Amino acid sequence: MNGTGTGAGPALPLLGGRKPSHRERVADALRAALIAGELRPGEVYSAPGLAARFGVSATPVREAMLDLVKEGLVDTVPNKGFRVTAVSDEQLDEYTHVRSLIEVPTTAGLAATADPAALEALRPVAREIVDAAAAGDLVAYVEADLRFHLGLLALAGNGHLVQVVRDLRRRSRLYGLTALAEQGRLGASAEEHLELLGALLARDESAVRAVMTRHLGHVRGLWAAP
Repeated sequence: MNGTGTGAGPALPLLGGRKPSHRERVADALRAALIAGELRPGEVYSAPGLAARFGVSATPVREAMLDLVKEGLVDTVPNKGFRVTAVSDEQLDEYTHVRSLIEVPTTAGLAATADPAALEALRPVAREIVDAAAAGDLVAYVEADLRFHLGLLALAGNGHLVQVVRDLRRRSRLYGLTALAEQGRLGASAEEHLELLGALLARDESAVRAVMTRHLGHVRGLWAAP
């Protein structure tokens, strides 16, 4: 699945290294579309409609949407489909605050501990983010961005921390991504991932902290009510 619904985008690796099921891949793509703001709060979407939009069958979409119901991302609407739940500015501020408390010091700490080879392994993902930004593919952008940040945090060796951030990101909404892409400004945010890798490889903890703080500030600027 991608932003145009014509193919299959990169799936998010699951903890434990097992290959995700088709249902899980569909759920990941739906979350990415929801986070990117392509699925709007208050709107009702049918499983067949979403299946046609993403070029898959209705059954895995229906199953995946039920998973998103359990996560509180959508509600069921009898005989109609699923309604995307709204997120308030106050909630988004809280998500940003918690993410900053976790991600800034954890990522900064990796400047001293991360294996350079492990950091370099994330460079192709960082370039995927840049390429998705250039193409205006918001779903691919969100999927690659998620893989990059969770992969980076995983280098700290705390699986529970990764799960907390994964959950916070799933609950976020990046309504401003479309406008940013249309204005040609999404690429600057995407490039910050490569800048972050450079600071980590240089073992420059203060620079890592500065880039992460700036990056999260940009993200919060996108978390605005539609």
